Amino acid sequence: MNLPNKLTVLRILLVPVFLLFFLCPQIPLHYLWAAIAFACSAITDCIDGKIARKYYMVTDFGKFLDPLADKILVMSALICLIPIGLAGPVMVVIILARDFLVTSLRLVASGKGTVIVANLWGKLKTVSQMVAICVVLVLLALGQLVAFPYVWIYLIDQILLWIATFFTILSGVIYLWQNRSFISDVM
Repeated sequence: MNLPNKLTVLRILLVPVFLLFFLCPQIPLHYLWAAIAFACSAITDCIDGKIARKYYMVTDFGKFLDPLADKILVMSALICLIPIGLAGPVMVVIILARDFLVTSLRLVASGKGTVIVANLWGKLKTVSQMVAICVVLVLLALGQLVAFPYVWIYLIDQILLWIATFFTILSGVIYLWQNRSFISDVM
């Protein structure tokens, strides 16, 4: 297994660490630790792709696992934000539905011998989601450290997550349009 693939696996392994910190308020400054775990995991997403492309280490395993690792990380965080009122179920369902659609499309294409890699819009979607979640986690951590008003956390959260949801929808539509031949083959 090459270094980019190891980093992708590390991203998946950091998800339970993130969840532990986020979901255990008994841990002092648990939101801060959750933010650090999430940010470290998100950073591996930037690093693994750059290393893979720069050193010609792109593999089919990495093409498959990298987007899956992103989905596991982002969906874990978004689901955690629902009970505390920072991620609306509608936006989470939209993001989840898009990811299921694109993953299904990739599976159909793979069955026909084609690997659909992430395009610029898919990368922008992932970056917007990860940045939004990182900012929200940092704001929650700030709320634990200082008297940072929850109303501001909520307002910033909603703006960033709806922007991420917009890019999620846009990238999904673009993926479906660009790969519509695979859809018409199964209909």
